[in-house]
Amino acid sequence: MQTIQANGYEVYFNENGYDLLHKFIADNNYSSLFILVDTNTNEKCLMRFLSYLATDKNIEIIEIEAGESEKNITTCVEIWSILTELGADRKSLLINVGGGVITDIGGFVASTFKRGIDFINIPTSLLAMVDASIGGKNGVDLGNLKNQIGVINSPKMVLVDTDYLNTLPQNEMRSGLAEMLKHGLIADANYWKHFRDLKQSDFADFDVLIHRSIEIKNEIVTQDPTENGIRKALNFGHTLGHAIESYFLENENKTPLLHGEAVAVGMILESYISWQKKLISETEYAEIKNVIAAIFETILFEEKDLQPILDLLIHDKKNEYGKVQFALLDRIGAITINQEVDNELILKSFKDYKC
Repeated sequence: MQTIQANGYEVYFNENGYDLLHKFIADNNYSSLFILVDTNTNEKCLMRFLSYLATDKNIEIIEIEAGESEKNITTCVEIWSILTELGADRKSLLINVGGGVITDIGGFVASTFKRGIDFINIPTSLLAMVDASIGGKNGVDLGNLKNQIGVINSPKMVLVDTDYLNTLPQNEMRSGLAEMLKHGLIADANYWKHFRDLKQSDFADFDVLIHRSIEIKNEIVTQDPTENGIRKALNFGHTLGHAIESYFLENENKTPLLHGEAVAVGMILESYISWQKKLISETEYAEIKNVIAAIFETILFEEKDLQPILDLLIHDKKNEYGKVQFALLDRIGAITINQEVDNELILKSFKDYKC
């Protein structure tokens, strides 16, 4: 697959990417290499990565527990402390091998350690490949509030090796698929139609679909790296999706949702809102709801869940002057940003979701 030129770095693919990784490390003469993994990627992905990593540099492995609950400032302090104890300096390189939690927290740790060291992302989940590792957003959660603390800082490179996807359970693959569906809905109607009409045999070309998904995100981010305008389009499904994800994470009576599972719900809800605001047709809304519902299980919401979810919306990072801002569809394949939505319409979207 062809290399994608991103904002100050490149996205490389599969085995050819490892040759370019070796050259990059050699050309930059790093003092030491640190590899950040979680318990899952240490077990399932690290040996594959190390088998391709040809270098005489000193390598140290840093492992954290797996899961969104580890994406917090306490874990950052632990990683910063380990880097310090192991003698990391300004010429050290941090390589993040893992899913979205690892690339998010690893990028944040590197961006703030000694006022910034270089880092590289090796995404191992579908979600990380098409979303989390691309675009330069790095950060951690504040309690149950998603990505409240962070920076925008680009990696030196991203290497997408789709063979790592063989280690994923089906629910993790679906989680990443939600972001791919989103990219079609907001920016490329033909790409969306490909998923709408997808047959099992089409998965033979899944690398091509991954490549196009990364292209779409990169095209948007390149126009607006710091999210002052069009980059907000990428938040479609996330305004309500993040609130739902946070609520299910903090509520001991709920089973936590994967990011993509929550975003899938958010896309249906926000598509309904788009329809009600006459931005898309009823036919388009029905198509979106049916396609997403055929992939993702319906999540049960009780009446008592809705107000706490609404309360969480105020913490969304896109809000301005205390008003909740949505990115809504403006037909399939197009988006409109900075849309205000009242609570009554949001509650109607939940009611429709149950149908």
